Amino acid sequence: MSITVEFLGTGTSGGVPMIACKCAVCKSNNEKDKRLRSSALVQSATTTVVIDTTPDFRTQMLRSDVSHLDAVVFTHSHKDHIAGLDDIRAFNFFSQKSIPIFANQETADALRRDFYYAFAEFKYPGIPEIDLRIIDDQPFVVGDICFQPFSVKHMNMDVTAFRFADFTYITDANSIDAKARKVVEGSTTLVLNALRKEKHLSHFNLEEAIEIAASLNAEQTYFTHISHQMGLHETVSEELPRGMYFAYDGLKLRVNNT
Repeated sequence: MSITVEFLGTGTSGGVPMIACKCAVCKSNNEKDKRLRSSALVQSATTTVVIDTTPDFRTQMLRSDVSHLDAVVFTHSHKDHIAGLDDIRAFNFFSQKSIPIFANQETADALRRDFYYAFAEFKYPGIPEIDLRIIDDQPFVVGDICFQPFSVKHMNMDVTAFRFADFTYITDANSIDAKARKVVEGSTTLVLNALRKEKHLSHFNLEEAIEIAASLNAEQTYFTHISHQMGLHETVSEELPRGMYFAYDGLKLRVNNT
């Protein structure tokens, strides 16, 4: 059995192009320079899971023609990763059942606060139907896909990364400790955030991401959560070491799920 991972978005919190920006990247006609907020679609023959519901979630679901959703797994509570959750109500309507939502405690608290109406005792018709499940570092299964969550640091925040089969997805991080590295070991494919070339207080920059990726020794690494400050996709791609690539919206990867 194989799993397909599609990058629904590969941009940072402001997206690319960024509102009101006239830089060369934001004015580029290359589709690979147009980045919605970072999330991913994970699919087997029978199971469909989304990692994060960005402010672009509705657009992403329509663009990728997603007609069924088995679960959402969240990395953390920042708005560029949770703001689109309300739009799961379309999936509720057609499936006539609630959607399991997997999140760590801090993210779950934020979801209850920001989408309070979905958790109210008396619910207005048509609101999202959510089955909220708290996760820690224990594996969990959605359909036929087993997810291994683990924590990385986004400055002082715990962000949940995920490994499934030989694929690891890490976003919004600037530190990966020894315990997390052990989970990543043996991954064939690694996805890692790389915000820009300049240093940042809570994200890996490109130099740091390349160094981390090399130390984790995956066969191939794809960088995501990219800002317009990184430069033009085609230009900066030429600077990457062998086996490392910039992801782009719509890119699909095949994962062996043995």
